[in-house]
Amino acid sequence: MTLPEPLQLSAAEQEADDAAQRALAAPLLAEFAARLSAAAPVRALWVHGSLAHGDYRHGRSDLDLVAVLPAAPDEYLRERLVALHRELIGRDPDAARLHCSYLPDGELAAAAAAHFTFAQGEPMRRPVTAVTRRELLDGATVLAGERPEVLLPPVDDAELHAFIRADLRDYWYPITARPDPWQRDIWVDHGPVTAVRATAALREGRLITKREAITRLPALDAPPGLAEDIAARRYGTPPVLTPEARTERAEQARLFTRALIERTLN
Repeated sequence: MTLPEPLQLSAAEQEADDAAQRALAAPLLAEFAARLSAAAPVRALWVHGSLAHGDYRHGRSDLDLVAVLPAAPDEYLRERLVALHRELIGRDPDAARLHCSYLPDGELAAAAAAHFTFAQGEPMRRPVTAVTRRELLDGATVLAGERPEVLLPPVDDAELHAFIRADLRDYWYPITARPDPWQRDIWVDHGPVTAVRATAALREGRLITKREAITRLPALDAPPGLAEDIAARRYGTPPVLTPEARTERAEQARLFTRALIERTLN
């Protein structure tokens, strides 16, 4: 296997490709911003993740948003927000990937607090983490209102590194002790890439894209073919695996992720 064409582009070609991918998401984002502003008093609406920082793949990547509201949404507003998301999903399948956390104005500094969020087709509560906040401060796309640096407090390296180390230690490392989840593509795709991105953030002090993380896998002693397998699902045509090949790949991804986390945390 070889890496798909998007991973072999020059910097200028990558920039043009990213712009073309973002343009495909623009109509949905514009509609969401307009309808959200009609449903709630929005102080700011920001895009982070791959859509803001590069490597967004339309139809495969999530659209990660944060909305700042004057106060935490009450039950009535939560119901309206859920209805808004579900109406969009009913009309546009791409809207299923549009995730938004609703951050109250009075809790902008509370990085550990859980906030009303619509993601993966369901309402939930989760924090706007130090990584997300750093992404926002490093260069969010502003759809409405104030820029992140006007409203959010800075996230220094100590706070960012403490969050990443805790996430690796308390969430990802325990999962690498369980073989079953790694039979699923989502864990194979996210585990190694998350570990590489975390390692880069801790060692280099910067947040890298998934594209860069995938290209780094071979140099970090990833099993042969793992980078190509992950890249094919993000950029190309996913391979068809036999049950035996899926089990082998699951173990390779799990053990590599576990070993990289151990090296990073030690």
